[in-house]
Amino acid sequence: MQIKDLKPKQGNVDVIVDVVDIGVPREFQKFGKAGRVSTAIAKDETGDIKLTLWNEDIDKVKAGDKIHITNGYVNEWQGEMQLTTGRMGKLEVVGKADDSGEPSKIYSNIPKESESDGEGLNVEEEDIEDADDEEI
Repeated sequence: MQIKDLKPKQGNVDVIVDVVDIGVPREFQKFGKAGRVSTAIAKDETGDIKLTLWNEDIDKVKAGDKIHITNGYVNEWQGEMQLTTGRMGKLEVVGKADDSGEPSKIYSNIPKESESDGEGLNVEEEDIEDADDEEI
């Protein structure tokens, strides 16, 4: 399922999205119980949507995470659709938003063997000692 396919009042949503931004958590009281809620922005290749995070899910997720929501729910608030886990859904962090399945590139200023024509640095112990004796 993709964001473009979501409709208001839709349940049983199964979607993988990237979390772009997370708002500051707000505390509330409902039926004598304290809770926290935060609004995040989630996206996939088809669009973006507000994502409502509740209680411990707020601490699980960071901007830049790729998450999988199962049995989620889409509601509408002030004319905007919002995705949430609701009471029965589940949120799982499955990776980083930039995960492409390829290994990360590692940059180094050390020449590869092929770049130095097979010749390594030729530093003798006495060269190091001579450098210590020189005045700057």
